[in-house]
Parts: sequence; C-alpha cells; structure tokens
Amino acid sequence: MALYARMFFMNHLQLPFADAAVVGNTYYATPVPGAPLRLRIDFTRTVRADEYDGLRLATIHQDGGELDAVVLRFEDHKTFDHRDSTQGRNPRDSGYGTIHEFRDRPEWVPWKGAHTNGLRDAIEHYSSVWFPGAWTASAPGAAVGRTTRKTPSPPPTRDGGVRTR
Repeated sequence: MALYARMFFMNHLQLPFADAAVVGNTYYATPVPGAPLRLRIDFTRTVRADEYDGLRLATIHQDGGELDAVVLRFEDHKTFDHRDSTQGRNPRDSGYGTIHEFRDRPEWVPWKGAHTNGLRDAIEHYSSVWFPGAWTASAPGAAVGRTTRKTPSPPPTRDGGVRTR
C-alpha cells in the first residue's frame, strides 16, 4: 500500500468520525452511529496508471447502495500548490496537482507536503449535507469569521396549505 492511505486519512485529514476504518486505499465511516448511511472516500485515478488527482466522496445507503458522489480535485483545493510551485510546475505541466503511487518504492510517501485544509473543509461541507451534526471537530485553519445561521421556517398555515394575500 504505497499510498499510505491510513496515514493520509487518519493523521493528515483528521476526519472526526469515531466509527471509521481504512481498508486498502479507501476510507469508510458511519458518521451518525446507528444510521443506515455510510461515507466512503477513495483516491480518484487519472488516465495514467497509479496516478491520482483527487478524492471521491460517496454517500452509501446500507440497503440501497450509492446515493451521491462528488470528486474533490487536489488542484481545486490547492492541496499541492506549494509542492508544485517549488518544483517549478504549473497547471499545464504533467503531474501538476496529482500524486503517483510507486509500489516498488515503499519509502516514498506520494502526498508528502500536501496542504489538506481545503480538502478537509470540502469534506466537512459535504458531510454536513448528508450527515447533519456528525462533524464533531472544526477544521484546523478554518476560515476566520465563518458563522452558521439558522434560517427560520415559515409559519404553518391554518387553511390547509392555501395562502391568500
């Protein structure tokens, strides 16, 4: 497992879900204990062998299968901007915003130098839609001044749902 997926998901993304496991290169979690929905996160492959350009998040129902999926590209979340700029890569260059898995080099950590705050924020946003209240810790380095507001629901109507002015 040259991607070191367990270390990436557990130590660097620091996802807050207590009921979680990494199997192979995939992260599985039950964000709301006892609920039928699960979260699965995989590395997304490019057209090249052993090259990945992001994470694929999927919401899975234990009986109904996959309900929703979204891809979070490393480039869109500035995960490897610093690494690529120090190596002189720009968005037109091969390998920009991607990681490579070298199975014959077990010491190689492909995501070394990744800045995961953007990915973590996007995962928090996605999980708040499908698993409300499950995110128990705030993202490190989250945007200062971000607030949450409750929107009041409209008052119930008394005439069977027909409103008049």
